[in-house]
Amino acid sequence: MFIEQIQPLIAQHGYWAVFLIVMLESAGLPLPGETVLLLAAGYAGATGELDVVFVIGAAALGAVVGDNIGYWIGRRFGAGLLVRYGKFIHLPPHRLRLGQHLFEKHGGKIVFFGRFVAFLRVLAALLAGVNQYDWGKFLFFNATGGLIWAGVMGTGAYIFGDAMHRVSGPLGLIALGVVVVVAGVAIVLMRREEKRLAAQIAGDAGQEA
Repeated sequence: MFIEQIQPLIAQHGYWAVFLIVMLESAGLPLPGETVLLLAAGYAGATGELDVVFVIGAAALGAVVGDNIGYWIGRRFGAGLLVRYGKFIHLPPHRLRLGQHLFEKHGGKIVFFGRFVAFLRVLAALLAGVNQYDWGKFLFFNATGGLIWAGVMGTGAYIFGDAMHRVSGPLGLIALGVVVVVAGVAIVLMRREEKRLAAQIAGDAGQEA
């Protein structure tokens, strides 16, 4: 789903679009939940047609509901579902092994911080269920992470959108360019770290064998 497709959804359906897309992404579908939150919050700042508080609330609620759906899917159907269908939701075997390794070592930290990492937004809740992680603890870390994630991302995008509304012309374009470059660098670094961790896990598994 590209930005040009998301923007009309936000303009037409507002908070419901944010809630549903974030929820479905959190439940395991390959949808751009974080992008929707950023665009909606920026739209609120730039136009004033949405209230950023409700945008953040819709994203946080969608994150909690979706992650709980993913948790219970993982708890009910187990690892076999991920192994069989993971490739269809961008979770190939190396990502599954990476997530399992991290979850075994850190538990609640993965549930909380997984909200801020692209591939773990899908993986953390499913693995929590697969590993029979205590639901009460999961709900606490999940809800806390979802609220902070939505608040930080939404507030940042809102402030930027409001600045773009007030600062037009070349300065606005320069600011937009800086944000795009920073986001691109962050994505590249994240992908490199993911590959490094996956290679490390594969090496550890080979030594144990």
